This record gives sequence, C-alpha cells and structure tokens, in this order.
Amino acid sequence: MVAENLVQVQKNIEESCKKVNRDPGEVTLIAVSKTKPVEMLQEAYAAGARVFGENKVQEIVDKYDQMPADVQWHMIGHLQRNKVKYIVDKVAMIHSVDSLRLAETIEKEAEKKDVVVPILIEVNVAQEESKFGLKPEEVLPFIEQIASFPHIQIKGLMTIAPYVENAEENREIFRELKKLSVDIAAKNINNVTMSVLSMGMTGDYMVAVQEGATMVRVGTGIFGARNLRNIRLIRFGDLKMGVF
Repeated sequence: MVAENLVQVQKNIEESCKKVNRDPGEVTLIAVSKTKPVEMLQEAYAAGARVFGENKVQEIVDKYDQMPADVQWHMIGHLQRNKVKYIVDKVAMIHSVDSLRLAETIEKEAEKKDVVVPILIEVNVAQEESKFGLKPEEVLPFIEQIASFPHIQIKGLMTIAPYVENAEENREIFRELKKLSVDIAAKNINNVTMSVLSMGMTGDYMVAVQEGATMVRVGTGIFGARNLRNIRLIRFGDLKMGVF
C-alpha cells in the first residue's frame, strides 16, 4: 500500500507541475511519518522515499538509528526549546522556527555540535488562533533579527494552511506565502535565500505545487490514517516521553 501510494503522490506532483510549466525536480516530497512504525518507513524507503518528516522530537530520536544513513529528517512540528539539543545534529532542516528565543536556542546548540542548521520561518498566513507561526507582517523584522546567526541558514518559509474540504480554498494562502518569499528575497539579506517554500499537505499539496511549493508534506496520502495506538516510553539521556 505504501509503495503504491507513494508512486501516486509523485505522479500527482508531476501532473501539477505540468499544469504550470514547472520542473517536477523542483519539488521535494516529504513523507510525513509521524506515529508510523519503522516498518512502514522502511517500505517507503524501499519505494524510493529518502526525505521523512516528523513533528515530535522523540520520534526522530527513536527512528534515526533504525533507518539508513542517507535518510533526510525534517522537523516539521512545533519545537520546544528544551528539546532542540536532541535533534540539532540529526535533522536536515527545521521547518517551524517562529520565535527569537527558539532561534537563539538553535544557534546555541548548533554551535555546541559544530553544525549549521538550515531553517524555515513558520508563517501563520491564515492567522488561525490554533496554529503556531508568525503573522506575515512580522516575518521580515524577525529574519533581520536572526540573519546574522552563524550556525543557522534561513532557507525560506513554511505554512500550515487551514483544513478545508476543497483544496482551492487554500490557493490564496499559498499565493500569499509565495509573494512574501519573493518580497523578502528582493531584500538580498545575507544568509537568507528564500529558496524553499514548504506548503501543502495531503489534502491540498497539488494546489500548493501549482502556487510554487518546493516542499510538500504528505502523510496520510502515503501512509494512511494516523495510528495513535502502541504508545510506549523511551529514555534518551534526560528525555523521557511517549512515542507514537
């Protein structure tokens, strides 16, 4: 099932690119594997997936050594500052930076591990109270605050669009994020590229691709519905928490 779903999502991305004359190679598919057992990730890996997204630190920690070394891990969920140290040298990108204190913590922990961490700024384009992220008008001042940090690289923007039945309802959300990225790129700020737009999930990734997404985060469309059973505890140093 996973392999077939993965192929179908990739085909959908290719078709969406063709509609707007984009190269499908510009779009990275992130297989969102939160709550899924390693066996399902291995099935996706065997089918060609190399980029996986998790929204909890403990799942990255638990799965990191169980998957091949060429897997890229992306932290796509809200990141608490006290957990940054566990993943700062394990992830290819952090998608959810939305506060100065979090950016400062990533900088500090990255310096300790002697790594440079690519990050995205999370933008709450729809300004939903239930979502994390900066307001669009806050993004540029925030980027100017942290662009000089030597152990982070600001690669672009991320948003989580509202849940809607009709994906077309989110098209304007994606257009707004794209416009914001273009406007920021035009400022030519050192250490800021705006080369990545992480937007679009299972219900709306095809629209997101048409509006310029360079990364789409697809979980249910590949792995099926989330499985919240089999919660167990792990201990990693002083980290103890439930793992889905």
